[in-house]
Order: sequence, then C-alpha cells, then structure tokens
Amino acid sequence: MSTAVPPVSEATVNEAGRARSTRIGIGLCLMSMFVFAAQDGITKILVKDLPVVQLIMVRYWFFLLFALCFVHVKGGLGNALKTGHPWLQMSRSLIAVFDIMVFGLALRFLGLAETHAIYAIFPLLTMGLAALMLRESVSSRQCVAGVIGFAGTLIILKPGMGVFSLTSLIPLAGAVMFAFFSVLTRKISLVDSFGTNMLYMAFWGALASTLFGVPQWVAPSPVEAGLLLVLSVSGVIAQLLLLQALKYAAAVTLQPFNYSLLLFASIFGVTLFGETLQTSLVVGALLVVLGGMYAFKR
Repeated sequence: MSTAVPPVSEATVNEAGRARSTRIGIGLCLMSMFVFAAQDGITKILVKDLPVVQLIMVRYWFFLLFALCFVHVKGGLGNALKTGHPWLQMSRSLIAVFDIMVFGLALRFLGLAETHAIYAIFPLLTMGLAALMLRESVSSRQCVAGVIGFAGTLIILKPGMGVFSLTSLIPLAGAVMFAFFSVLTRKISLVDSFGTNMLYMAFWGALASTLFGVPQWVAPSPVEAGLLLVLSVSGVIAQLLLLQALKYAAAVTLQPFNYSLLLFASIFGVTLFGETLQTSLVVGALLVVLGGMYAFKR
C-alpha cells in the first residue's frame, strides 16, 4: 500500500531558500573577516621596517584599480562620478586614510588582539554619533549596550591602575575616526550610489596617500615586496567576499559575525606573534562584543 507524500508548500520552499542564503552570507562574512585579520598580521610584520603611509599608498592604488573596474561594470565612470556631496566625499575619504594610518601605527606598538579589542568599540561609537549628527533615535536597549561596551573598553585600557599606556589610545582614536567615517558614509549613501562612494574613496585615498607616501618611500626587500602584493590583493578579495555576503544576508544579520575579526586576530596574535591574552583583555573584549551584539539585536 503506497503512502502519499504531502506536497511541499511554496512558503516552506521560500523559507528554506532564505535560510540557505543566510548561511551562505554568514560563511562569506566569516571568510572576509579571516582575510582582514590575516591582512593585519601582514601589516604588523611590514610596519617594523616600512613606513605605514607607504603600505597605505600601495593598498590604495590597488583599491583604485578595483574601484575603476567595479564602476565600469556597474554603469560606467560617468555615472559614478555624479555625487550630491563632493566635499563630504573628500572628507570621509581623508578620514579613512588617517584611520588606516592610525590603525597601522597601533599595530607597531600593540598586539593584534589588544588593537582589535579596543577598536571593536566603533559600532557603539557610530551609534552615538549617528544620534548626535543624523538625529537618529537611540533606544534604551542601545544606551545600555553603549554603557556595557564602554565598560569593556575601560577594563582593557585600565586607566588609573598604574598600568595604563598612552599607546592604548591609538586604536581608540582610530575607532573614533572610523565611527565618523561610518556616519558620513550613512549620510552620503542616502544620495550617492555604492559605486560612487567607492570611487571617490579610492581616488582621494590614493591621492592623499601618494602625496605623503612617495617622500617616505623605502625600497622593500623581495620578501617585503611579496607581502605588499599579498596585502593589496587580499584587501580586494576581502572586500569582494563582504560584498557577496551582503547579497545573501542582511547587514543586521551579519553584524554579530563581524566580531569574528577579533577572534581571528587574537588567534593570529597568539600563534604567530607570541602574544599573551591577559584576563582584563579577554573580559573587556567580551563586554565590548556583547554590548555590540545587544545593541544591534533584531
């Protein structure tokens, strides 16, 4: 006697498709965070002997090449050049250059884990700046999350305990810059397209870094030149992975998985650079991550 198989509803099929798409997006996001962490490890090696601005200059020229190819495919250079905020485009691009410079400087003096643990406060800083500059509403839950993240940052910095280091303020300054960059990007994106934002960021970044980078150029060794090439190419790969991830899953879904960058950076720091994860660093980092996840929870 045969048993009838109940038909599968269209809603069930759609739900299964969305779940599969979300899993793919999360996987691509994790891959991009891994590549970003590996990039920072390479940067930490290179900044020992090469100027930070030189690394930024090489990366930005690769980024500009990628941006030109991207806008060519997505509608042409003419369309991408049209912007409603030319001065804001320049400002956010220059902020991005200085942010990367500060982050590279932090890696010269601090470990990967410590740098990323302090820098991870930037989503909560962005939330606060968006409320002040863009008049976005902030819920009571997000306020609580901000307090949790701030407490975690204080635990890492340990001010007033006799072990505070001024170098710990370097990644914090970078986090503030990236928060401003994020808020300006949010404002500009209401008018300009993604391709326009990318093109202007790449152009102004390449121009500014070249002006500062050429006078400080130091001839790299063959090994350093190879690492520079890997650093530049991997940057494009990481951006492509993240772009693809956002095609498969919503940004709010991927937000918690962005914190995997801290995990990967800590693993690289311990295994490759012999870093020690102090209790205060681990506890503080967990609070920062929990605060960020709580703030952006659906």
